[in-house]
Parts: sequence; C-alpha cells; structure tokens
Amino acid sequence: MKKITIKSIQKKKNKLPITCLTSYTKPIAEIVGKHCDIILVGDSLGMVLYGMKTTRGVTLDMMISHAKSVRLGAKNNFIVVDMPYKTYLTKKNAYTNARKIIKITKCDAVKLEGGREIETIIKHLVKRGIPVMGHVGLLPQYTKNFKTRGKGKRERKKILNDAISITKAGVFAIVIECVVENLAKEITKKIEIPTIGIGASKYCDGQ
Repeated sequence: MKKITIKSIQKKKNKLPITCLTSYTKPIAEIVGKHCDIILVGDSLGMVLYGMKTTRGVTLDMMISHAKSVRLGAKNNFIVVDMPYKTYLTKKNAYTNARKIIKITKCDAVKLEGGREIETIIKHLVKRGIPVMGHVGLLPQYTKNFKTRGKGKRERKKILNDAISITKAGVFAIVIECVVENLAKEITKKIEIPTIGIGASKYCDGQ
C-alpha cells in the first residue's frame, strides 16, 4: 500500500468514500490497515479497554502507548491520535502535548474535540506544523448525555458554525459525531474539507 497523506485524503472529497477505522493495538491495526485510509487511535479506549465510564480518565501516556503499538501494525495508513481531556487547554500545553504525541508515536496527526472555543489553539498547532483533525457534534470528552445532536435550531446553528470555524482555523478533516442526518449533509456541503461520520449519515465523505 502506498503511504496515505493528507493530500490523498482530501482528494477524495466529493469523489470517493473515505474509510476510517479505530484501532488500539498492533494486531488490530494490521487487520484494519488493509481496508482503510485513516486509523484513529481513539480515547474511547478508556471505555472499551479499561472499563472507564467516560473518556476523561484517559491520560496522555496511555494514548502514546497505544498509538505506538498501532503505528507498528500500520506503516502506510494515515494515523490520527486523540488528544485526551484537558491536554489542550492552552496554546502552550496543546503544542507541548501534540508535539510529544507526534514525536514519540510517529503518527501523522492529532484530533481535538470542539468548535469555536478551540479555534485559536488549532491555529497555533497548525501554524507550527502539527496536522489537526477536528471533531464536532457529540463530544464524548464533554458530555455524559450520549444522544443525537442538532435537533434544535440553536444547537444546529452552533454545530454548523463550529465546523466552519475550525475549518477556517486549519483542520484537514472533521469528524461529525451523532448529529441529525440533514445537518451532517449541510456541513459536508458547506465546507471544503472531508467529513468523517460517526453515526452521522451516509452524506459524510467518509465513515
């Protein structure tokens, strides 16, 4: 398999479906890597592997350890690592932690949850050469209510504006999680970068 890059992922926008799968270990990465463009090392590992009730207990060291394992199993896939809760509160600590993740794991990008409130942090990272994937809609790090988002006009408008805001800030793609179908469709049409849906309809550029 040829090495997958941001450029090759973005070229698929409106043309070919993007496949993104989650992995936490080398053996699983070896399996899913044959079938996808992007591998996400998600902080969901806290709940899936460690029995946590939320993702908030996941540490930077845990993410780095699992991301290193995944990288060993997938040499050519584009690997994105979730930045854990409270590891990107300020521009300084976001850059320190993101740089540490990339340097130690040899993975390709980090993912941050949020919209306008983290716009300046995204800009700061991108400006310093850290590729960032965005994440809007349901944000597991900031909720205990795992229900569909975007049903009301106010929430719908906020999610759409968040997606536009972080696109302008420089993310190369956006995860849209658990939003109503027509909102996912609208976001995907309005922004020029790929969208990856998690329970967010067939209209996203990838799943």
